[in-house]
Amino acid sequence: MPYKKINDEVYYAEGSIVEFSAKDYVFLKEAAARNPRQRSRLCVHPGTDAPIHEMFIVHHHGAYVRPHKQLAKNESLQILEGEADVLLFDEAGKLLRIIELGDMASGKTFFYRMEHQDFHTLRIHSPIVFIKEVTAGPFLLKNTIFAPWSPDEKDTAGVVKFLEQIRTM
Repeated sequence: MPYKKINDEVYYAEGSIVEFSAKDYVFLKEAAARNPRQRSRLCVHPGTDAPIHEMFIVHHHGAYVRPHKQLAKNESLQILEGEADVLLFDEAGKLLRIIELGDMASGKTFFYRMEHQDFHTLRIHSPIVFIKEVTAGPFLLKNTIFAPWSPDEKDTAGVVKFLEQIRTM
């Protein structure tokens, strides 16, 4: 499948019929390993304006997903491989809930859908977590709100400290 590279971690599938195979999964794992943020995604929707966004995502264990929420959007996530937790927080950063996720063989929840948007992040347990995410489009960065109590991704020391804090929650 041909990919259109948007940046070092985001790719779009090209063509009117999109297939995803083990070869594509290997590509995503390798792309994530090369990426300083230890993550990659293949968007299988045609573009940012698409009404439905479907993405295959790989995060390595050290990846940081800054706590965020989207305005007026639903989100669903399915774990295809690995284990991670979704941590949900209130506006002040108080932990509201942990959803333990794993692939189907793990016996854990392997799918969740969220209608309301609390701040959320991932706590990754396995060396790699492989995810299929679906959300409503279009993607508008202005509709993504990052938790003000969480470190910016460029704050390396803050990110390390935050990841250590959420490991004990």
